[in-house]
Amino acid sequence: MHADDVSLQSLIGSETAADPAFVFDGTPVSRAEFSGMVEQTTAWLAAQGIGKGDVVAVWLVNRVEWVALLFAAARLGAVVAAVNTRYRSAEVAHLLKLSGAKLLVVEAAFRSIDFASVLADIAKDEVPALQELAVIGADAIPAQWPCIRFDAFDKPYPPAPMPQDNVDLPVLLYTTSGTTKGPKLVAHSQRTLATHANSVAKALQLSPRRHSLLAMLPFCGTFGMTSLLGFIAAGATVHVLDAFEAAPALQILSEHKITHAFGSDEMFRRILALTDEQRPFPHLRVCGFAAFQPGWRELAAEAEARGLPLFGLYGSSEVQALFSIARPSDAFADRIEGGGWPMSPEAKVRVRDTETGELAAQDVSGEIEISAPSCFLGYFNNPEATRDAITADGFFRTGDIGRLRDGAFVYETRAGDAMRLGGFLVAPGEIEDEIKSCADVADAQVVAVDLKGHARCVAFVIPAGTSPQQEVLTARLRERLASYKVPARIYVVDAFPVTDSANGVKIQRAKLRTMAMERIAAE
Repeated sequence: MHADDVSLQSLIGSETAADPAFVFDGTPVSRAEFSGMVEQTTAWLAAQGIGKGDVVAVWLVNRVEWVALLFAAARLGAVVAAVNTRYRSAEVAHLLKLSGAKLLVVEAAFRSIDFASVLADIAKDEVPALQELAVIGADAIPAQWPCIRFDAFDKPYPPAPMPQDNVDLPVLLYTTSGTTKGPKLVAHSQRTLATHANSVAKALQLSPRRHSLLAMLPFCGTFGMTSLLGFIAAGATVHVLDAFEAAPALQILSEHKITHAFGSDEMFRRILALTDEQRPFPHLRVCGFAAFQPGWRELAAEAEARGLPLFGLYGSSEVQALFSIARPSDAFADRIEGGGWPMSPEAKVRVRDTETGELAAQDVSGEIEISAPSCFLGYFNNPEATRDAITADGFFRTGDIGRLRDGAFVYETRAGDAMRLGGFLVAPGEIEDEIKSCADVADAQVVAVDLKGHARCVAFVIPAGTSPQQEVLTARLRERLASYKVPARIYVVDAFPVTDSANGVKIQRAKLRTMAMERIAAE
C-alpha cells in the first residue's frame, strides 16, 4: 500500500469534493471547504512553532476545528492529545503532563463548562511543557499561560513546509483507564486510523449518496472519532452534535433521514423517550450501541419493536472503536450482545483461558486477545506498560472477558476492577488517589454499584484522626474530577474487608460492593 493511501488526508478524497462532508449546527461544510480548512490550520499550527513530534492538546466539543486540527497535525508530523470536555483539573493536568503538550487549544466557554476555572486549579509547574493556550470563541480566557486566539480561518498564515513519511508516527493520543494512577495515553498513527476507517466504510457497505451518520459521541474518544473517520472515508455526510442532547438528536435523525448512529444505550433510551411515534425512524439501518447501564436488553427489545435496530459492537482505545459489530443476519439475541464480527478481514481474535493460560476452545470464556491493523502503536512514553499489554507473538491483551462463537466473538465483562461510569471506563485507583489527597483521609477504596438504574461509584474511607465530612469531601472531589467520577456516597469505615492470598493481602472488592448496596438499601 502506498504511503499516501494511509494518510488521514487520503480519507477526504477528491471525487466528491462538492458534497457536504459535515453539517455542523445546520451549516454544511463540503469536502473541498474542509480541505481548505486543513491547509489553513496546518499553516496556523506551523506559525505557532508546532512541528514534527510536538504535542497539541485539544480540549474542545465536537466542532470542525477539532477535526481540522487532527488532519493538520498529521500533515506536520505533530501529535494531538484528545482531552475529554468533562475532565476537571486533576485529569487535565495529568494528561498535559504525561503528553508533554506545548499548546492547548481550548473552548472559551460551552454551556455550563467553565474551562478557565478548571485551568486555574492547575499549577504551572505541574505541566512544565505547556507554553501557550489557543482559545476558540474569544481572544483570551483568564489563565496563567499566555493566550492567543485560534484564528486559522480568519486570516492567512504563510504555507507550512511538509515533512514526509509521517504515516507511522503517533498522531492521536486517547486516554484510557489504567488500574493504578491516572489514565495511560494510547498512541495511534495515521496508518492505524486511516486503515481502520476504510475497513469500517467497507464492512458497513457505506455509500456516499445513500448513507449518513448522526455524530453524537465526543470526538475526544475512540467511539466518536472512529465512527466519524469511517464515514469520512466512505464519502458519506456526517451530521454533528457539538455535545449530546436527546432533543436535537431526535430532530436530526428525523429531518435528515439519518441511516446510522452510534452511542450508548442511555443515549438511545433518551431519544426514544422523547417521541410517541410507534416507528419514528424508518430510515435508520444501524444503531451501534455500547451497553453501559442495567436494563439494556429490555431497551434493545423496545427499540427493535419501534424500528430502531440496535447492534452490539466491541472496541477499545487500543484497537479502536467499531473493531467489530454484529451482522443484520444474526439472530436478535446474538445481534445485541457486545462483540460481533471484526470490521477488518485481517483482524484475528482469540481467547485465552485465564485459569490454564492455554488458548480456549469455542464457547469457553477467557481473556480476549486481538491482532489487527487497527491496533495501537503503544502507550505514549510508557514502554513498560506497552510491553505488558502485548503477547510474545504480537497480540494485544484486552483485559476483557469473552468467548468465541462461530467466527464471531462475544464480549462478556471487563476483567479486573475497572468501572464503567458515565459511559467511560474508569480505574478505581484514579478516584482513590484523589480521595486520599484530601485532609483527614488515611485510605480509600471505590466500587461501582447500580443506583436507580445508573452505574455510580461509592467510596469507603478510613479516617486519619478526625472523621472527614461527606459534604466537604464531595465538594473537593467535584472541583478535581469529572462529575461521573464523584462518589454518590462516601462511607467511613475502620478497616476494609481483606483476604490473605499467596501474593499478599487483597482487598475484597466484591464484599465492598455488597456493603455499599446494603447501606444504600437501608437508606
